[in-house]
Amino acid sequence: MAKKVITSPLKCSDDEWKSRLTPEQFRILREKGTEMPGTGTLLHEKRKGMFVCGACGAELFTSDTKFESGTGWPSFYDATANVDLEEDLNFGMRRIAVSCKKCGGHLGHLFDDGPRPTGKRYCINSGALGFKPMPK
Repeated sequence: MAKKVITSPLKCSDDEWKSRLTPEQFRILREKGTEMPGTGTLLHEKRKGMFVCGACGAELFTSDTKFESGTGWPSFYDATANVDLEEDLNFGMRRIAVSCKKCGGHLGHLFDDGPRPTGKRYCINSGALGFKPMPK
């Protein structure tokens, strides 16, 4: 099944999300899952454009902030105001979870080992994203 990018609504029941998202999108975005490294469809996306939330279409990361981290997940050194951060203490680790501010969808995690100018690495599941290329 092809990945869908949803433009609305912001709040849905689990059944509504399941009808709007692929099973993999639901697992990542709604159940805080993680895709296997190196498997994401947007990992090697190099076109100019905007990475958006795969659940609600909110603009999250510009292509200009994407970089190759070698981790196996799309990585960005900065985010838009549509990204929310929250402490994540699951699995005996202390991390910062990254989510979509508009719909609450889980995107990935934030680390302090990124490049300049921010030193941040937003490590994001490709399955949580959509991509809108810049018009030619």
